[in-house]
Amino acid sequence: MQEPRVQQIAAAASSSFSEHLAATRPDLLPYHRSLPAGTVPDVPHATTIVALEFAGGVLMAGDRRATMGNLIASRHIEKVFAADRYSVLGIAGSAGIAIDITKLFQVELEHYEKIEGTLLSLDGKANRLGAMIRGNLPLALQGMSVVPLFAGFDTTLGVGRLFSYDVTGGRYEEQEHHSVGSGSMFARGALKKLWRPNLTEDEAVSVAVEALYDAADDDSATGGPDMVRQLWPVVFSVTRSGARRIPERELAAVAGRVVEARSAAGREA
Repeated sequence: MQEPRVQQIAAAASSSFSEHLAATRPDLLPYHRSLPAGTVPDVPHATTIVALEFAGGVLMAGDRRATMGNLIASRHIEKVFAADRYSVLGIAGSAGIAIDITKLFQVELEHYEKIEGTLLSLDGKANRLGAMIRGNLPLALQGMSVVPLFAGFDTTLGVGRLFSYDVTGGRYEEQEHHSVGSGSMFARGALKKLWRPNLTEDEAVSVAVEALYDAADDDSATGGPDMVRQLWPVVFSVTRSGARRIPERELAAVAGRVVEARSAAGREA
């Protein structure tokens, strides 16, 4: 009879906030729920995320569209977030659950830092995110999957690193660049042609915006730059100085150059 109480005491002393919730308030976990039998309802889905290495760090970008079946559920959704000072997280899949897992992951990293007095290593962060994705597997099997892209600056190695996941929580380190989401096939094709070693941060931003533009051109669930509504991708870079969100004025200029170049190429064709 004492075992649950012992588990709760152990969880309270743990550096893992998600383990503490699992032992004390599992109902608060974003993936501790079940869906009734039957057809899974249409819910907003988030796509597409791209990430790439550049000289001195790593960059991640996501478009602003969420879809629900054949409808555009949102043109303003943000899919890329700072996880902590040296890492970022991009979400693809069921938007509501993905955002809840993102918030839990942010608290997880903050909790660890407060308990241990130091930052969790980048590999440690990647592993903990994998455990959270694994916890969502029952919902994923019911059609509510979450597939993130994780990137950060490894302060020990002095390099930017990328990690992808599958719905079981499997973690895979990617080299150079990667993309997830419904438009990832087209974004990856663009990244293969545009990426090169030792890109500057400005060049990396341009490559990411072009890759999302190509994805939006062929994937209806991916939104391209919206000149009318003044909507641009959400883009973060992470370097030795930390995570930085690229200002919208910079993204507007980059998107304008990409659209103008494509328009000029179309007129010459």
